[in-house]
Amino acid sequence: MGCSFSGLSALYDAANSSGDVWINENRFRILRQLGEGGFAYVYLVKEVVADVAGSNGRGLAAKSIDPSHLSVDGTYALKKVLIQSKEQLDLVKEEIRVSSLFNHPNLLPLLDHAIIAVEGAQGGSSNHEAYLLFPVHLDGTLLDNTTSMKAKKEFFPTFTVLQIFRQICAGLKYMHSFDPPYAHNDVKPGNVLITHKKGQPPLAILMDFGSAGAARKQIRSRSEALKLQEWAAEHCSAPYRAPELWDCPSQTDIDERTDIWSLGCTLYTIMYGESPFEHVLGESGGSLQLAVMNARISWPLGSTRPYPDQLNQFVVWMLQVQPAVRPCIDDIIIHVDKLISKFSS
Repeated sequence: MGCSFSGLSALYDAANSSGDVWINENRFRILRQLGEGGFAYVYLVKEVVADVAGSNGRGLAAKSIDPSHLSVDGTYALKKVLIQSKEQLDLVKEEIRVSSLFNHPNLLPLLDHAIIAVEGAQGGSSNHEAYLLFPVHLDGTLLDNTTSMKAKKEFFPTFTVLQIFRQICAGLKYMHSFDPPYAHNDVKPGNVLITHKKGQPPLAILMDFGSAGAARKQIRSRSEALKLQEWAAEHCSAPYRAPELWDCPSQTDIDERTDIWSLGCTLYTIMYGESPFEHVLGESGGSLQLAVMNARISWPLGSTRPYPDQLNQFVVWMLQVQPAVRPCIDDIIIHVDKLISKFSS
């Protein structure tokens, strides 16, 4: 799916101030803002389908999109990214390229996109805006859900924890199965969408591939190690970042097991509402990096630790400081399936 640079590809209908956006040949009405962060804004939009030349009034349905990704009521999530440099433009293009590779029920699909040139302030140099269209999930992220439950001092049942976690693993396995494999590089509860349907287990979908890329990197010098650390500091959330991305050796091979560390932190957060290392942020002189480098996990006290020891040990297994002894995603899935079978009765 290539990038579109036509000025007609995505624009607000300023003539009537309707708050409409065109993405290529399809029109969407902005209903409300869902969130924002950095240079990006996310909106809830509704497709406006009209009989225009060649469209037959079918809108997105006329495109080559998996029918399961089409909204019943025409609502979608629209991500708008303000691009102010060539580096930012290259990052958005890469996010679009990588997102377009994936087709899995537990990975958020990119339905359509457009990149347009916009004139800078006072007629200055041109910048760009990117518009990325996705299915919408209005039950929030896994982080929203765990934060809410923690505030009420509630916990997911063990079986629900495993069901959610298994789906995240399935999406990650798909990425790790590419040749060469892709790493997500920012697995965390804030990047997992949750949908609750009555009588069904929660649906978990991994999203945000802005940091995703080739998983395997050969580091052969101090400058390469420092460059990787700088990249990780910008693209990988600190409470979920693997030790080798905090302090990268000058001679090492990095692989997809950086995601396994983040996966272990995510499982802990599903259970207890925060990363296993965030406790140090409230301590005088506490260092998140030192806690991660020493795998100093903060376990809740007995009465607030309602999960079986097998689940706690599962977390420990993933949080091995040395990547070489950390399990791969296939190992994780075998183990979680055994736990699901055990706790399903």
